[in-house]
Amino acid sequence: MDWTYIQGILMLAGINLIAVLGLSLLTGFTGLFSFGHAGFMAIGAYVGALMTVSPTTTPSGLGLPFFVGIIAGGAAAGLAGYLIGRITLNLKGDYFCIATLGFGEAIRLILNNVQIFGGSRGWPGIPYKSSLPAILIADVVAVVVLWNIVHSRQGRNMIAVREEELAAQVTGINVFGSKMTALVISAVYAGVAGVFFAHYMTFLQPKMFAMSKSTELTIIVIFGGLGSISGSVLGALLLTALPEVLRAFDIWRLVVYGAAVIIIMISRPKGLMGGVELTPSGIRKVRAERKARQIAKASILATDDASDGVGGEA
Repeated sequence: MDWTYIQGILMLAGINLIAVLGLSLLTGFTGLFSFGHAGFMAIGAYVGALMTVSPTTTPSGLGLPFFVGIIAGGAAAGLAGYLIGRITLNLKGDYFCIATLGFGEAIRLILNNVQIFGGSRGWPGIPYKSSLPAILIADVVAVVVLWNIVHSRQGRNMIAVREEELAAQVTGINVFGSKMTALVISAVYAGVAGVFFAHYMTFLQPKMFAMSKSTELTIIVIFGGLGSISGSVLGALLLTALPEVLRAFDIWRLVVYGAAVIIIMISRPKGLMGGVELTPSGIRKVRAERKARQIAKASILATDDASDGVGGEA
């Protein structure tokens, strides 16, 4: 493997990480499962590309700087998230999942029929603007922003909604507002990821944002561990690189990839991190829980031994 190939994998992992971090806020910290985040990525990708494409390449292109495309793509996805949230956030459980799935597929079908973007044939000629340093900076900013959101009052409200929605509402938390905030921020993250993706691939086609992309993002969040930012980072790196590492298996690589994910999820039902962060406090928490389990196990064994002793004397 040469550096160019490795760099490409790292860039794709970094792009996926931005979208996964946003989905982690919605799913891992707020408890809302979404299968339509590929739709938000598509909105960000197409709007961002429209901002930066030269008018000579695409008549409707504006030829603006890349950072304007990032802002516009994120804002457009966030607006779409707000509009969808107003309609769907009162739905419960599986119904919200189905609504988001329908949204993602609707965006893909609409883009299939918008000829200004090339329709189903695709949209070539997007300038190559994404770079590994730019993506790494965006990843760091995304992690820092998400960390501060989660540890803010609003973030604690989201976690309360995840744990018990009715109890959170009784204590005065605006449940709908917390869900809406999580969905909009999550959509903005996905839109920014879409902008980077468009300017890395330099070509867009609606089928790039099919339901399989939303499923991939959700799998990464669950694989890394719900409610863990560190888990999202590890999950994005591992599950983006794994299919490339398995290329030696040729047509069987996706089968091996799926089997590997299933085995890990069976052995680690709570994901790689299990809701724990790779921080000093998180490590201390794990050690304390492990020590508590050992003490509880020793206590149970001692109780069993004492019961056997009493039974034997009787």
